[in-house]
Amino acid sequence: VELVESGGGLVRAGGSLRLSCAASGSIVSINNMGWYRQGAGNQRELVATLTRRGITNYADSVKGRFTISRVNANYTVHLQMNSLKPEDTAVYYCNAYEIWYPGRLSPDTQPYWGQGTQVTVSS
Repeated sequence: VELVESGGGLVRAGGSLRLSCAASGSIVSINNMGWYRQGAGNQRELVATLTRRGITNYADSVKGRFTISRVNANYTVHLQMNSLKPEDTAVYYCNAYEIWYPGRLSPDTQPYWGQGTQVTVSS
C-alpha cells in the first residue's frame, strides 16, 4: 500500500489549506484513515481520524477549525484546515490502518504512512 499526500505549503495565520492523501494498491477497503503531525522537536501526534463508517476523532487543538473527510470508493482522505495558527506548523502525515485485501479473511493491521507534507503557518 502506498499513500501519497499533497496540498501542504506556506500560509499566513488565519488562512486555510487543504491536504489530500490517496492510497493505492490491491485494496478492497480501508477501515481507518487519518492525519497526524510532527512539529520540530515534538513527537508525532494525532490530528484527525475518520473510520469507513464515518466516525471522526479530532485533537482538541484542531476542533472547530479542521475537518476530515474521505471518499471510500477511491481510498482518499482530505483535511480541510481553516483558521490556521503558527502552532499548526508541522509535517503532516497521512495514515491508513486496518486494510482489507482481496481474498483475506481479516484486515491487515499494520499502519501505513505517507511521506509527509510540510505545513508552515507564519504569524
